[in-house]
Amino acid sequence: MTEAQACAFAATALANVVREYPRHVGHLLTRADEDLAPRKLHPAFYGSYDWHSAVHMHWLLVRVLRLFPGKSEIRVMLDRHLSPSAIAAELAYLHTPAGKTFERPYGWAWLLELQAELLRLGTDPWSSAVQPLAAELAQRMAGFVSGAPYPIRAGSHGNTAFACLLALDYAHTTADKRLENEIKTASLRWYRADRDAPLGYEPSLDDFLSPSLVEAALMQLVMAADEFLAWSKKFFSIDPGKLELPTVADRTDPKQSHLDGLCLSRAWCLKKLGYAAAGERHLAAALPHVVGGDYAGEHWLASFAALALGEVP
Repeated sequence: MTEAQACAFAATALANVVREYPRHVGHLLTRADEDLAPRKLHPAFYGSYDWHSAVHMHWLLVRVLRLFPGKSEIRVMLDRHLSPSAIAAELAYLHTPAGKTFERPYGWAWLLELQAELLRLGTDPWSSAVQPLAAELAQRMAGFVSGAPYPIRAGSHGNTAFACLLALDYAHTTADKRLENEIKTASLRWYRADRDAPLGYEPSLDDFLSPSLVEAALMQLVMAADEFLAWSKKFFSIDPGKLELPTVADRTDPKQSHLDGLCLSRAWCLKKLGYAAAGERHLAAALPHVVGGDYAGEHWLASFAALALGEVP
């Protein structure tokens, strides 16, 4: 990520994390008189259209701040949103009936990745404020993957491989051995026998993740190098480096805007898997649409661009 890109991404994120409406509310109603005002329910993560996007746009701000520390406007925003009182309210929501499976597993994983980035930043009080919320979700994530007989292979929010990739980064950063071991055990149980990944059938219109590529990126982390090499030869029925770019016909359509995110998440995975040229091709296709476009994509794409770009130019 260059400084110019970081400035553009940060400006977008700073605007989005305080944009309260439009808001997609994922909430289990348990009585008729509930107040669903976003700021009341989620004082930390009320912006960016939905909870999980608010979380990963905060992650983007922390990533930018770590790489380019002089951005004082980010510090002001984090002081306001990642305060102990705001995070306590977020944690309290998780202990309501509506919070039991709220944002599982995608939002959980992004919150854990946010905390991992805060810990890497290492010089500010925000990680201490977020720690109780992260600890709760780490515990929930470990229980979820250990008890799930099957993975979720969707190309969108439910995907377990993507969630495990982010949660594993948190586990490594915090030395959370229980979470690390549960993710490794579950990943091998879910995916070790997989063969002939259906890359040729991807994407669907809803995809912002490649189920095949995120699975392979996860297995690369949980297997020894020689075991992964043997597994990947059986897993990939076509060359991932030759994947065609998705076609986006209407970027004002929330589902079609997912396909720009697919380019970015593919780029992230392809680079991890050693297909650098294909990764750069996917990245180049999506980058012009990350900022300055319709809110359908702008409320979240910059964080995926940051993943795909990596930390240094």
